[in-house]
Amino acid sequence: MLENVVEFFRNLPAKNCTECGETINEQHECYGSKCDSCMDPAKH
Repeated sequence: MLENVVEFFRNLPAKNCTECGETINEQHECYGSKCDSCMDPAKH
């Protein structure tokens, strides 16, 4: 059972930032939708 869960998360497609369109390289399974650059308040 645990193997299926791990395999599920491994096979998730990469997410793209909703603001700039860049691929988010880590945490594909997380709920965030912006890349680190777009979440950085110093850059805005």
